[in-house]
Amino acid sequence: MKSIMLHIHDDAEQANRLQLALDLARLGNGHISCVQVAAVEPYASDPYGGLFGLAAIIDTIHDQDKLARQAIEARLAREDVAWDWRCFDGGVVETLIAQSRLADVLVVSQPMTGRHVHDHPLPIVGDVVLHTSAPVLVAPIGVRSFQADGNVVLAWNGSAEAAHAMRLTVPLLRHAACVHIVEVSDDTSGTPPVEAASYLVRHGIPCEVHDWPAKGRRTAVALLHAVAELNADYLVMGAYGHSRLRETVLGGVTRALIQSTTVPLLLAH
Repeated sequence: MKSIMLHIHDDAEQANRLQLALDLARLGNGHISCVQVAAVEPYASDPYGGLFGLAAIIDTIHDQDKLARQAIEARLAREDVAWDWRCFDGGVVETLIAQSRLADVLVVSQPMTGRHVHDHPLPIVGDVVLHTSAPVLVAPIGVRSFQADGNVVLAWNGSAEAAHAMRLTVPLLRHAACVHIVEVSDDTSGTPPVEAASYLVRHGIPCEVHDWPAKGRRTAVALLHAVAELNADYLVMGAYGHSRLRETVLGGVTRALIQSTTVPLLLAH
């Protein structure tokens, strides 16, 4: 993957997020585009702040972002990768979606559970995944590397989303030791996993097909157990096969994995 977009935000996971982007860039001599968005919209819409107060708040945000940029640029200058920096004011999700149109992958962080505080990664994964055309790499909390040459679990349910995720990640899957195509659901329909395996073999990608028993577990839990038992270094999955509203109200595999994955998670909708 040559064009890697990295979300820049001054939070506790920024260094880990950057390291995953660096690992991806080194894998294929790629280029990192750092996208920093000053989220000024909530203040701009406040009718009680006044123009002077608004200007002061925006200046403070820009000063903080400048300090964060200087620290990250100092590190990037020591790394053997190509990169550029893009600064914007506005909505974070909307900006990342617009800027990722020509990205091969977009790197963001897993949201932290519980009440959001200032040093937590922004809880933007679901909104970004749903609307961007690029696959999204979710960096789990505390994970500091991306092992592209290890084992991979490809979650398969025969859906268009699963097929789309597989096709988009072929350049990355070429580096894998083995791609484990794992089907959990008992009521799946659509393209059978053996056809997914045939597709990967045509691309020279070694793979194995697993009919993974649910054993009364939720699909997300079964997939994470498969990741552990197959010693997988990351997980690829089609996102939001059901509607976003249904997943929000009833829960769903995508939502559960975004919250609970312990390995890097590549999602495509």
